[in-house]
Amino acid sequence: MSDFNRGYARTVSTDRADMSVDAGLRSFMLGVYNKVALGLVLSAGLAFLTGAYPPVRDLMFRITVDGRLAGFTPLGMIVVFAPLVVLLMSGFAMRNPTAKGAGALYWTIVSLMGASLGVVVLVYTGASIASTFLITAAAFGGLSLVGYTTKKDLTGFGSFMIMGLIGLILASLVNMFLHLAALAFIVNILGVLIFSGLIAYDTQRLKMTYYQLGGDQQAMGVATSYGALSLYINFINLFQFLLSILGSRR
Repeated sequence: MSDFNRGYARTVSTDRADMSVDAGLRSFMLGVYNKVALGLVLSAGLAFLTGAYPPVRDLMFRITVDGRLAGFTPLGMIVVFAPLVVLLMSGFAMRNPTAKGAGALYWTIVSLMGASLGVVVLVYTGASIASTFLITAAAFGGLSLVGYTTKKDLTGFGSFMIMGLIGLILASLVNMFLHLAALAFIVNILGVLIFSGLIAYDTQRLKMTYYQLGGDQQAMGVATSYGALSLYINFINLFQFLLSILGSRR
């Protein structure tokens, strides 16, 4: 779903569209950012619930006698992989998505990812989580502003980032078996760079999608949810990679 309308036809080029004075565009982007913000609030609440509230925590995670994370329960594993399964299934089931359907998909993914983020609460200190979140929020704002204001076409740059993301996933899978500290550090650094680039790219893609839709309210309702999902996933991944680098473990 993060690829919604990624191959849009440029009815308005990036160097001709005056984004700063378009009230409709500002309203559209504000709708996207509001949905991302609400999604992050929901995710934070669910992460605290699954990571700090023992009756729920014990359904999701295996905890040692000294309170350390020992692994996931079967339910926890299902929740961790459920967002990917839902995204893949939605690609086949939602050929002609509606605004309500896209919204339901967004909140389903956000809820599942938020619940799985309880692992962050268990592994890292509260202070490092809070400080890294603020750093991520500041970086997200700056990168999204770059994507919104730049007149340079980022399509080629975005394609390069997507190829890098595929390599990042493969490297992460390999390191699940090798457990190499050096490779893990490289993956974290590349993850920060790739998702930083995707934030700027997806922001520009959303701008141009708005112009291509030409005021179609139904289509813009769908685009708002899919755009929010793209930016939400970028934010969460950037946060997790930064936390792996900067976070203090319990």
